[in-house]
Amino acid sequence: MGVEFLVANTVMLILTVIAAVITVLLRDLLAAAIALAMMSLLLSLEFFILQAPDVAIAQAGVGACLSTAILIIAIKGTKRMEDE
Repeated sequence: MGVEFLVANTVMLILTVIAAVITVLLRDLLAAAIALAMMSLLLSLEFFILQAPDVAIAQAGVGACLSTAILIIAIKGTKRMEDE
């Protein structure tokens, strides 16, 4: 394994964890859903770096697109911001 692979792998994992933490900390539901989609896309890119393109395509399609669409449809029926 080359140094480039290790650097790309480490950067993707760190960005994925940061996106997950941002998702948990956000109080706005729509922003949290979008941050979750960003985390899912980063995870899909990580799978692609690890040479698993079939898993990456499934993660991008289901994790980022379908799950985000379902969450946004569900958020339409609720308040976007929590009452403090």
